[in-house]
Amino acid sequence: MLVALPLATPAQAQDFITVASTTSTENSGLFDHILPLFQEETGIEVRVVAQGTGQALETGRRGDADVVFVHARELEEAFVADGFGVERLDVMYNDFVIVGPGADPAGLEGADDAASAMAAIAEAEAPFASRGDDSGTHVAEMNLWKAAGVAPEGQWYLSTGSGMGATLNTAAQVPAYALTDRATWLSFANRGSLEIVFEGDPVLFNPYGIILVDPERHPHVKAQQGQAFIDWVVSQAGQEAIAGYTIDGEQLFFPLAD
Repeated sequence: MLVALPLATPAQAQDFITVASTTSTENSGLFDHILPLFQEETGIEVRVVAQGTGQALETGRRGDADVVFVHARELEEAFVADGFGVERLDVMYNDFVIVGPGADPAGLEGADDAASAMAAIAEAEAPFASRGDDSGTHVAEMNLWKAAGVAPEGQWYLSTGSGMGATLNTAAQVPAYALTDRATWLSFANRGSLEIVFEGDPVLFNPYGIILVDPERHPHVKAQQGQAFIDWVVSQAGQEAIAGYTIDGEQLFFPLAD
């Protein structure tokens, strides 16, 4: 006997959005913490495509996401200026840290700043694992090499072309130095001999922004639902949810919305 199944109503069929975001927001567990709260309040499901920032912005350019939530301010501002996004809003921040073998063969703990730390790695030709994927972290890393006056190349420089978790796994296995956002580091269990060997330079500040993909360029973008998510993330409720996410009592992200 055939049974007629109820068809989804247009409202039900549209009751989700796609957010292209970074691997750090996904791997850190932040989305597992905040998205159920948003869905409970609004009924809107958020489906996350976790990529490097460069790839996430490209997903937005193609119109394959409704919202992008990433961390490379210059690339985000260019995304908006080029007409792919409506407006960039600050959401939160944390910082980058340099991790490496606890023995610290390049002597980074004595470095005055992050550029000097990177220069010490290059001078020692100590193994360094790079994401090499045009992510926000990779962009930050390349800016540090430029500040250090180094064009990284050679057998010591290991470009993984992978996300942060996979790159940290490589660094732990070698062992090698790596640049990572603190949130992913705090949630990373397979550390081996790796420790934080340099932190605290203001240039390691790591802000995250959120942007609605422009519906004038891509009319199928779910602008109303996407804007609802953005409004919630930068609201008091969303900012408190972000601030409330901790691992072992340590806060991973800090509110930055006005």
